[in-house]
Amino acid sequence: MAEAFIELTDQLIDFIHQQKIFFVATAPSDVHQTVNLSPKGYDSLRILDPKTVAYFDFPGSGNETATHIKDNGRLTMMFCSFGAKPMTVRLYGRGEVVDRKSERFQELLTQWGEDVIPWIRQLIVLRIHEARTSCGYTVPRFEFVEERETFRRYCEANGPKGKLEKYM
Repeated sequence: MAEAFIELTDQLIDFIHQQKIFFVATAPSDVHQTVNLSPKGYDSLRILDPKTVAYFDFPGSGNETATHIKDNGRLTMMFCSFGAKPMTVRLYGRGEVVDRKSERFQELLTQWGEDVIPWIRQLIVLRIHEARTSCGYTVPRFEFVEERETFRRYCEANGPKGKLEKYM
C-alpha cells in the first residue's frame, strides 16, 4: 500500500542508499515545451538531512533540469527497486541549482568525502515537501553488473580544457 511522508524516514533512506540508479524529472512552466526525465547513476547522490538530498549533475548534451528548476523550481526524483523486494519511492519538492564556482558548492562537496568525481557541472539540491512510496510490483527484476566507464573515459579524454568545457 502506498504511503506519504513529509520527510525521509530511516527505512526510506536505507532504500535510497541501496539503489544504483535514480531518475529526475522536471517540467517547464510553458506546457507546450517538453518534460525532462533523466536517469542518474554513479555514486552521485547524498542525503543531506531528512528533508534534503543533493546529486552531482554531470555535463551532457543538454541542461534541461537546471533550466526548468530555474524557471519554476519543481523537481521530482524517483528510486525503483530492481531487486527481490519491490518498491518505488518518489521525492517531490523544490530544486536548487548550485553553481560549481560558488562557496555553497564547495561546502556541499564535503558530503562526498574523497569520492568526488571531477567532472561536475553543478549540484542539484532537492528540498523535499513530500515522499511517497508505491508497490513497484510491475518493475522487472534486474541485477547490477557494473557502472559504465564510458562517461569517465570521455571526460578524461576531453577534460576541462577540451570539448567538455562548453558543457560545464
